Amino acid sequence: MYTRVSRTASTGGVEFVVKLDQVPRWNEHEGRGFEISESNRSQTSSPDRAFVDPLTSISALNESRSTVGTAGRGPGSSKFLWDEEINSKIYLWRGQPWPLEVDGVVNSTNENLDEAHSSSGLHQAAGPGLAEECATLGGCRTGLAKVTSGYDLPARRVIHTVGPRYAIKYHTAAENALSHCYRSCLELLLEQGLSSIAFGCIYTESKGYPREAAAHVAIRTVRRFLEKYKDKITAVVFCTVTTTDTEIYKRLLPLYFPRDKQEEELAGTKLPPDVGDENGETVITERKIRISALPGSTQFPVAHNWALPVSQDMIPTYRTSIKRAESLDELVDPGFMSMTRDPDQRRKEQWERSVQAQAGWGWTRWIGFGGLGTPALSAAEEDSLHARFLARANAVSLTEVAEMKILYRGGTDMDGRPVMVVVGAHFLLRCLDLERFVLYVVKEFEPLISKPYTIVYFHSAASLQLQPDLGWVKRLQQILGRRHRSNLHAIYVLHPTLGLRAAVVGLQLLVDAEVWKKVVYVERLLDLFRYVPREQLTIPDFVFQHDLEVNGDKGVNSDGRQRVITHRPTVKR
Repeated sequence: MYTRVSRTASTGGVEFVVKLDQVPRWNEHEGRGFEISESNRSQTSSPDRAFVDPLTSISALNESRSTVGTAGRGPGSSKFLWDEEINSKIYLWRGQPWPLEVDGVVNSTNENLDEAHSSSGLHQAAGPGLAEECATLGGCRTGLAKVTSGYDLPARRVIHTVGPRYAIKYHTAAENALSHCYRSCLELLLEQGLSSIAFGCIYTESKGYPREAAAHVAIRTVRRFLEKYKDKITAVVFCTVTTTDTEIYKRLLPLYFPRDKQEEELAGTKLPPDVGDENGETVITERKIRISALPGSTQFPVAHNWALPVSQDMIPTYRTSIKRAESLDELVDPGFMSMTRDPDQRRKEQWERSVQAQAGWGWTRWIGFGGLGTPALSAAEEDSLHARFLARANAVSLTEVAEMKILYRGGTDMDGRPVMVVVGAHFLLRCLDLERFVLYVVKEFEPLISKPYTIVYFHSAASLQLQPDLGWVKRLQQILGRRHRSNLHAIYVLHPTLGLRAAVVGLQLLVDAEVWKKVVYVERLLDLFRYVPREQLTIPDFVFQHDLEVNGDKGVNSDGRQRVITHRPTVKR
């Protein structure tokens, strides 16, 4: 490993600080093209300071020149040219980036910026202040980046980014999202007025991103960024923790950062066919051009270019090509034309169904039931809707909604199921922004709805008015999705009124019988405690007062009990 350069007491968990001149620079290593000896190793501060050339020697280059004809690329055709200035800014470090004395280090984390999902060792090295600041950022969306102070690290800033989940079917989307992670970090670095950055590998085993594919995206994105802003960046350090990652980066770096003309020529024969655009992202031409039939015609297609304007001088050429073509197959790719359905047509059909449904249920608005006529959603549409709202909820700060105490986590019920508490009176008095409240509901319910759970609703001292209407409730259920319906065990309603019971009947008939038949009415707090233990609930004072007013001596007195539970005990069955 690398020699410990200096120790400081101010760095907390970091036992030593490594300066950039102690890190191997890509274009200034020794023993290039051959294995270094043990004597040479002892003269360097690290065995990794002398790289073993991952590209083969001149004989291999001559062999590739004789066989490259079939591939359509020849020596010297590499899209990444030899650039000594760019190469001087690239470093390779074996280990975590936290001891490095750079302007910014990158943390690969999740959408909530949780400490448990952050890069290994970061929070221990940076100290508790980092987690506290992360909690104020309101999360981070996949492919984007946010910045915090470096705290006890030698680095001035920590840049947090969220890598994508990989699936072979959607590999292009994953590649572009990962590329955007690296580019967002570099852009944020420049916005902060900084110039040096250290990257770990932005992917996790749990997200299934292949190591070598991720390295290709990382290196080519950094290369493209340096081509544009090399005068503003002084150092980019690639940090690898495992031997596998180290060998991958040693093998791929010469392809994108060739150190001489020989490596540039050889890289031209070994680069993947698709190395992305000027930013390193993959471009899908099919997403720019969509082919559909002419209105009222089934004979010829027309091309709609949504990305680039079509000049008038292109039209005669296109019409000439139609006249010369004997069949449709000569004009378009049959594989492309065999796509399932036109997205525009599908959206048009959904809109028409929505209009018809709302027209048929228009009378519901006159009696206060709201938009019950919204069309039913398929399972895929509900999942997509839920994902969109969850992403928005994780991207914004909802602190003011949490402080209203309308919705909050309780402990567990008698059978160990987690409990969500809803206070009706707080909702009627405090909730002024229904849209932000929905985002908060989605965010708070997300950890619960993947397994059986329970809802406790305090209707104590709440108004009889139906606010919001039943259509809003239906929309909220669609946003929460199928898991909410299937895993909900029961809704315990405390102090129900006649108006609330009538509303629940309407919900059973008009919204969703599966959910609203699980309502259990509870007249007294003592009866509620048969389902959910008293110590598992944080109950507002006015609920006790209302219980005493309604039930008299049979009510529960609120004196003499601790209502705020910091550490909720687990119920042993």
